[in-house]
Amino acid sequence: MAAMRYLALACDYDGTLAEGGKVDAETLAAVERLKASGRRFVLVTGRVLDELLQVFPEGPALCDLMVVENGALLCDPATRATIPLADPPDPDFLRALSARSVPYQTGRSIVASWRPHEGAVLDAIRERGLELQVIFNKDAVMVLPTGLNKATGLAAGLARLGLSLRNCVGVGDAENDHAFLQRCSVSAAVANALPSVRSRASVALAGHHGAGVRELIDALIERDLADLEPSRLHDSVLLGEREDGAELRVSPSGLNLLIAGRSGGGKSTVVAGLVERLAEAGYQYLVVDPEGDYPELQGPVVLGEPKRPPTVAETLQVLQKPEESAIANLVGLPLADRPRFFRELLSALQELRARVGRPHWLVVDEAHHLLPHGVGAPDLVLPDRLDGVLFVTVKPSAIAVQVLGKVTALLAVADARETIADFCRATGIATPPGAPAALESGEVAAWLPRSGRGVQRIRPPSGSIQRRRHRRKYAEGELPEDSIFYFRGPDGRLNLRAQNLGVFLQLAQGVDDATWEFHLYRGDYSRWFEHSIKDAELAEEARRVETRRNLSPVESRALVREAVERLYTLPAE
Repeated sequence: MAAMRYLALACDYDGTLAEGGKVDAETLAAVERLKASGRRFVLVTGRVLDELLQVFPEGPALCDLMVVENGALLCDPATRATIPLADPPDPDFLRALSARSVPYQTGRSIVASWRPHEGAVLDAIRERGLELQVIFNKDAVMVLPTGLNKATGLAAGLARLGLSLRNCVGVGDAENDHAFLQRCSVSAAVANALPSVRSRASVALAGHHGAGVRELIDALIERDLADLEPSRLHDSVLLGEREDGAELRVSPSGLNLLIAGRSGGGKSTVVAGLVERLAEAGYQYLVVDPEGDYPELQGPVVLGEPKRPPTVAETLQVLQKPEESAIANLVGLPLADRPRFFRELLSALQELRARVGRPHWLVVDEAHHLLPHGVGAPDLVLPDRLDGVLFVTVKPSAIAVQVLGKVTALLAVADARETIADFCRATGIATPPGAPAALESGEVAAWLPRSGRGVQRIRPPSGSIQRRRHRRKYAEGELPEDSIFYFRGPDGRLNLRAQNLGVFLQLAQGVDDATWEFHLYRGDYSRWFEHSIKDAELAEEARRVETRRNLSPVESRALVREAVERLYTLPAE
């Protein structure tokens, strides 16, 4: 859908773009080529603005944004307008530095000194109890408000440009670059970078200073970095854990994922877990949900109601903000109208992605309704480059063959062997070896058709939706017989059955004090929480109550109840 994945280059100044404080003509020309390709150039530096403009007068013409003072100040080069992200330096702190004869330079927010004065700087911070942090950059000692660094500044700057860190490549050389490099999708280190920076970078460049930046720019323009190994990317997609314990990760570049299998086979759980991991990694996504199957996803804006379907315009309006994801609920749209709506939406998303690279992921649930094989499919026109799409269906052959031709990874749930065979019959691809006849609970079969490898069993990590469902089971469901708690009392006269946490709390409130304390001081509650409820945190809290012999029965009941209610949402009594 998008011609380019990486739409911005975030570049450190000293030691990276510049050598000896100056940028050579070849490097300036390379930045101009980068911008001519349609990408943005963002400078990220620890320098204060006035000093930077003196040594880098070409900056305002080349940069789309300047992140200065190590992330504390943004500058719009076109207007020279500044946006502070922190308060000015504390005058009392500056006086304390002067009293210690510490040389320093101030900006709008930053206080910069040099080694070997870091000890005196730290003493001044500690004595006044200030919420300040010290960041080192080779011989520079920079003092900033806690929580501010090049990463936070870059994220704020990209948001102003309507871009995301997931579409950004970063390049640097020193300690204070670690933060923003690790937040970018791809990080690069010039040849003169510190060993610790090069060892953690996605790309270790051969060129020093500006030559390394030129090398990176050429690779961006020529290949959009599409040849990088997934293991070197900060935004690789985790599909699951193999049988040998190794992770199966894939590059997001060019990735289209198909999750298929019979109804009730666990597709929604796999999809929800994957979407949650994508959101945690900073991806923006849009779920097209024909049946209203994803109400429990936390965070996205839900568009559409049973009596009013979403519109393309309002969907795009939400997605204009990089931090917002969305669900387009199509329950209110007649079944026959859904393919046409989706084609209109896909065309609009293609244009949006070409401009801003977002949404990074499009999740198409019940894809056989929206992209059907046969009727409705002949007029389907897909873009040459389609990636970042997750298709979900019962049977692969029910989807338009044009779509199946774009699939680069297949996850088959439940009836894996037949699902993979159906995909191969529909696409004409040879059936791979290793497709299992049956899968264990929580397993899926993963196949990368273009990899030349066979089918692999993997276990996707469970998402919080699955964990919340488990918590509901423990809070209000029916536990297996061997996991049920029984209040029996010191003489065994009682046989009160607590088949879940809700019933446990009701019974705990009603049993006599002797029965309550009998189980409490034997450690029965913590043991049940740990082994039957499988909650180590709740068990530890109960254990602390069990060891406090000075508590009254009322007090110990209240503490156990508070712990359970804090960790679990219980049904109303």
